[in-house]
Amino acid sequence: MEEESMEEEEGGSSSSYEAMMDDQNHNNWEAGVDGYRQPHVPGHARPPRGDRDPPLPADRKGPREPLPEEEVPMVPDANGLQKGCDSAGAAGKGGAGPVAAATININTSTSKFLMNVITIEDYKSTYWPKLDSAIDQLLTQSPGDYIPISYEQIYSCVYKCVCQQHSEQMYSDLIKKITNHLARVSKELQASPPDLYIERFNIALGQYMGALQSIVPLFIYMNKFYIETKLNRDLKDDLIKLFTEHVAEKHIYSLMPLLLEAQSTPFQITPSTMANIVKGLYTLRPEWVQMAPALFSKFIPNILPPAVESELQEYAAQDQKLQRELMQNGFARGDQSRKRAGEELTYNGSSACANSRGYR
Repeated sequence: MEEESMEEEEGGSSSSYEAMMDDQNHNNWEAGVDGYRQPHVPGHARPPRGDRDPPLPADRKGPREPLPEEEVPMVPDANGLQKGCDSAGAAGKGGAGPVAAATININTSTSKFLMNVITIEDYKSTYWPKLDSAIDQLLTQSPGDYIPISYEQIYSCVYKCVCQQHSEQMYSDLIKKITNHLARVSKELQASPPDLYIERFNIALGQYMGALQSIVPLFIYMNKFYIETKLNRDLKDDLIKLFTEHVAEKHIYSLMPLLLEAQSTPFQITPSTMANIVKGLYTLRPEWVQMAPALFSKFIPNILPPAVESELQEYAAQDQKLQRELMQNGFARGDQSRKRAGEELTYNGSSACANSRGYR
């Protein structure tokens, strides 16, 4: 009996101790939660206990941590600005930061766009003069010359003018510019003497074709978005056609007899000059082959019909005629033996040197 009474006393004391600790923990939790609540303002009634923060779980001890604020999703607008979905509400509460910033940025971008507009007056006074000067230098340059122009700047000017809907005006100005240049070239060729006519025509043709290799890439945006799209043509073909109409067609009937005469006289003009002119004329207008098929066939393959066996004797006669003409102009055939020309002299000289060394 004494043992049972002692156990009951020990159990009662332990339960009372646990109850006291629970009360202490509960008071500590109340104090911790009140620390995170807003301070009580006199004159305002506290909300009932049921409306306060929910209690912590049973296994949670200590003060309750504040809940993280909900993140407002950011939505990018058309100008690349990120605005919160509740920006209107924030503006209504006096927080007009995001909306005001968006308005300022929109106005700034609009003003920048308006400042970048290229009017027709700007094109004529600023952009086309730069293009005009660059085209002048490209058309008059000699092969291998250094051109002190900025290709990046010219390319940028063309790009901006195309974006601002000035392609039609720019194409018209380019064609007019090159047409005037070719008219001057044609007049200079007409005033050339016959002995310089072929050489000067070759220079004019090579200079123009070399200039096209720079002009066409510089105007590639105009070619892609205006000439090919709206006119269904190509800029390079249009510019080659200009040379054909304003230079080649006016001089072909004066040039061809001089070419045939130069062909009959070997090396009256250099072979490279003859080849450049014949190939250039074929590029400009292939129909001109009919004016001198034999001349064009020497530099362009498949001009004449294929050879036939019945005409072999005629081909051999033509080769013999060419050889006789070369011999008459001082070109010797050389030694026709199996030894190369000068080989015997070299051999004898080396033998003599060897014998002289042997006698020493």
